[in-house]
Amino acid sequence: MAFQSKLISISTSFLILISTIFFHFTLLSSSYMLVHHINNNNEHNSHHRRPILQANQSQCSLFMGSWVHDDSYPIYQSSSCPVIDPDFNCQMYGRPDSDYLKYRWKPANCELPRFNGLEFLEKMKGKTVMFVGDSLGRNQWESLICLTWSSVPRVATQVIRAYPLSTFKFLDYGVTLSYYKAQYLVDIDSVGGRRVLKLQDISENAQAWRDVDVFVFNTGHWWSHTGATQGWDMMESGGSLYQDMDRMVAMETAVRTWARWVDSNIDTTKTRVFFQSFSPTHYDPSEWNGGSGSTTTAKSCYGETAPVSASAFLGVYPNEMKVVDAVLREMQTPVYMLDITTLSAMRKDAHPSIYSGDTSTGQKADPNGTPDCTHWCLPGLPDTWNQLFYTALFF
Repeated sequence: MAFQSKLISISTSFLILISTIFFHFTLLSSSYMLVHHINNNNEHNSHHRRPILQANQSQCSLFMGSWVHDDSYPIYQSSSCPVIDPDFNCQMYGRPDSDYLKYRWKPANCELPRFNGLEFLEKMKGKTVMFVGDSLGRNQWESLICLTWSSVPRVATQVIRAYPLSTFKFLDYGVTLSYYKAQYLVDIDSVGGRRVLKLQDISENAQAWRDVDVFVFNTGHWWSHTGATQGWDMMESGGSLYQDMDRMVAMETAVRTWARWVDSNIDTTKTRVFFQSFSPTHYDPSEWNGGSGSTTTAKSCYGETAPVSASAFLGVYPNEMKVVDAVLREMQTPVYMLDITTLSAMRKDAHPSIYSGDTSTGQKADPNGTPDCTHWCLPGLPDTWNQLFYTALFF
């Protein structure tokens, strides 16, 4: 009986040992499969890809983090990139400070890879990237050209600026970077001398969207424009014409029209689709009171020289983004959201303000009158947007 009990004890211990080894093997195998899955970045997964994680961290909030000072920035100088529009060329038009150029986005728990223009061209060889939307898309398009060109300044290039389509080609690599102006995404037609915004028609714009490998869409700012800055005279929806309607209802109708086009026309094995979130403005200092670099008499972004911390920013989540979020959730095609809204909201210092080729001498005499607190200086914040875009594409 003693021998039998001892045998049973040994057998039990052996089974426990085998079970423990199997458990750890299974855990290790599962961990490998998880890492392998993350690294493979399934093309049909619309969630954020993972950048370089720090030690002992399992996840990264790519679009949440902080701005850190980094003297290795900017990656390029405005004087070395002739495609920058006067609207965005703050250094050329007299901006006296330069610290706003030296901030790097630091996501929570990870480090972004630094943008490498040569790697971008090699991996995108023979392909086309198209930005579609308003002038914030043009802001980002010019930034991507400058970032890439800074790595290969002697390669053959070709630029064609036209309306609504502008292109920049890196001829040695067969890479085309395009910008198509469509601030509402949907079509605007001339009917009887009036501009009609066709909320349920996108066919005319979409003719230019063929044979594109990567899209970056955006819309938002123009939906709130009124008076002289309004881009249409009438709206058409459901076969009826309207002098006006709730702007967010109109925007949702248009974005759903765009979504139907994407779901019907995009082959996800060949084409990737990104949507740039709403780019915030800085006309109301009450949104960032208490933040670093804020001036006591500020009436706009003029004179702001440093970012604001996330905790000090009091802005609300834009209604435009609520519309986009609702539509994207219902789409069949995975669309990667470049969620730059919060990180851009911290950069009250990064706008052209009065330092733009579009600002007259009279306007500069009254800097709080009509500063540009919508667009962004180049070099500047859109370079970070493209660093995030670059990370999503390749990592």
